[in-house]
Amino acid sequence: MLLTGYSLEIFKSKCYSEAKGVHCFAHLNDDVREVLPFLNTVLGGFVYTKEPPSLMFKNYGKLITIHPQKIAVNALSDGGEAEKIVAWLQREINETWERRAEIEPSTESMRQPVLMEVLKLLPKTNCRQCNEPTCMVFAARVIEGSKDQNDCPPIGPENKAALQEYLSQFRFD
Repeated sequence: MLLTGYSLEIFKSKCYSEAKGVHCFAHLNDDVREVLPFLNTVLGGFVYTKEPPSLMFKNYGKLITIHPQKIAVNALSDGGEAEKIVAWLQREINETWERRAEIEPSTESMRQPVLMEVLKLLPKTNCRQCNEPTCMVFAARVIEGSKDQNDCPPIGPENKAALQEYLSQFRFD
């Protein structure tokens, strides 16, 4: 067992005081840096940083970053959701560590969608029907994986299909 435990720190956004959700840091009891390349392969991380080592990926609709001694998870509904996700990550870390001899480690980052390519396919009306203030913000949400072509009501069928096709090149959990 690589990760024996952690302590959770739950907090509200300091930048956006009206945010309804919370964020969390899981302060790890053990250094997990050696498992990061294996987790990158297993979990399909989309940003891998070699120095200092970290792995960022999306799962459960959340942006998750694993550092050697800390895990950060954004936009959680409450502490219970944080506990569920971090407990899942502890299992993934330990199972991946146990199976590391069978896994080809990777320190490569995945290709990411390009903001302007997504924006080109949107109607650019800033209508707010998607619950975002502008089409540019909506495009950023598409890039991060929290929105997709189905969340833009005024997008035409041709551009909707083109956006779906474009996004299919990239892995989103």
